[in-house]
Amino acid sequence: MIRIVFLDRDTLSPETVVRAPSVPHEMVVHARTAPHEVAERIRDADVVITNKAPVRAEAVAGAAKLKLIAVSATGTDIVDLAEAKARGIAVCNIRNYAKNTVPEHTFALMLALRRSILPYRQSVIEGRWQQAAQFCYFDYPIADLGGSTLGIIGHGTLGQSVGKIAEAFGMRVLAAGRRDATDIKPGQTAFDEVLKRADVITLHCPLTPETRGVIGIREFALMERKPLLINTGRGGLVDEHALEQALDAGQISGAGFDVTDGEPPAADSPMMRIASRENVILTPHVAWASREAIQALADQLIENIELFFAGTPRNLVG
Repeated sequence: MIRIVFLDRDTLSPETVVRAPSVPHEMVVHARTAPHEVAERIRDADVVITNKAPVRAEAVAGAAKLKLIAVSATGTDIVDLAEAKARGIAVCNIRNYAKNTVPEHTFALMLALRRSILPYRQSVIEGRWQQAAQFCYFDYPIADLGGSTLGIIGHGTLGQSVGKIAEAFGMRVLAAGRRDATDIKPGQTAFDEVLKRADVITLHCPLTPETRGVIGIREFALMERKPLLINTGRGGLVDEHALEQALDAGQISGAGFDVTDGEPPAADSPMMRIASRENVILTPHVAWASREAIQALADQLIENIELFFAGTPRNLVG
């Protein structure tokens, strides 16, 4: 009988079915777990399931029975991987479940901003159409995606899916090499060159020490075509103070973000200060959250646990 502790069930939608694992078990489910509560809650666990509740070194050290940390997401920066490895604790994550939902959300942001959908909608509500006294009006800029250049930073599964959709729209696609790369791989373009040439830039790389702040003051200064910046990856990829400055200076034409550096963002954060601008859309980290994607995630999560105890672990990290 294994003891499974789910630290933050509320990070999955209420309609999502999390089935019981086929291995003999007892499962303790918490709606949410604050960081200071983690250590006590996992003390007697064999398996910990977490999405956003941090499992740090001190919590891992106090969980003598712990065998598996099953992350119900792709990113694993909430887990102290070094400590888990040192103690022989396996860590697994969820992969390839969001190949439709994140690219679709990316293009929803992209299209809404390029075509000024939200300001036009608001102006109609406010009576501008009647004031115009003709069949249409041209208060906000509209630009096609077709014929423009998309720069993709992070060309894994999601980045590649975004690239395929972009090609269907008739966009030119540039996959960026690593920011500090000296050799550019076939099919990639130098990072700085992508920033200079792109009309839209979209981020799909993981958050690591190397990618934190990958877009900052220096990078905004290189954006010659005043692109849209889309981030459905992780908030820490962009220096948010630099983003606010770039919008103020007109270095970019707009921003579509589904993530912030710290979630939810503080009420006085740069992201909340810019959220009401006509050329900004901020959504609450829901790009991954289609019904289909969350159910696929939950199914894969339980399968990961079952496979681990069957002796055929999958999606191991570190």
